[in-house]
Amino acid sequence: MSRVLSHDKVWAAIDALAVRHSLSASGLARKAGLDSTAFNKSKRLSADGRPRWPSTESLSKIMDATGTTLWEFVALLQNDGKPAEPYEQPSSSVPLIGFAQAGAGGFFDDAGFPLGEGWEHVDLPGPAHEGAYALQVQGESMMPLYRDGDTLIVDPTARLRRGDRVVVKTAGGEVMAKVLLRQTSRQVELLSLNPEHPNRLLEKTQMEWMARIIWASQ
Repeated sequence: MSRVLSHDKVWAAIDALAVRHSLSASGLARKAGLDSTAFNKSKRLSADGRPRWPSTESLSKIMDATGTTLWEFVALLQNDGKPAEPYEQPSSSVPLIGFAQAGAGGFFDDAGFPLGEGWEHVDLPGPAHEGAYALQVQGESMMPLYRDGDTLIVDPTARLRRGDRVVVKTAGGEVMAKVLLRQTSRQVELLSLNPEHPNRLLEKTQMEWMARIIWASQ
């Protein structure tokens, strides 16, 4: 049997994926539209002790529900479920932008991609999608999740789902990191990472762009 696809590694990767998204194994199953008991530890072995494997459909659903790529899941398999960062391929670099710069005009296009040349770059332990960039946290407004000096990797091309951590820039130049609670054709509801800051309900006309945080150095 392949070392990568051992029974223990597959289940450890599922557990690690749940933890990465602040979910229990049951919560991950529900998020993916599966029966809440699908990933229970009691179901990982049959009555006679033989290993039970999750179906490829179940794996596909949890990756889709969490926005996880196949190679990100394989990275978890290769690390015995230990919390590997999403970037596990050959290194690359992305432009580094401060939150103050992000709020100023002229640094992003209408879709939230950085403009211009001459940025300072930060190295990543794997490849980044074209258009990804790094934002450096400034101040304590994102505590306790993100601290002053942390680096957030943002991908404007990543699909957005409820529960994703996102960076939003408003038409007034405010840049904030929040959790996406809900979005409709007209509004976006955002959960504040810091309990001392209120949640935000924004009209889409008030926003310039919103992009998913795919990785953070902490």
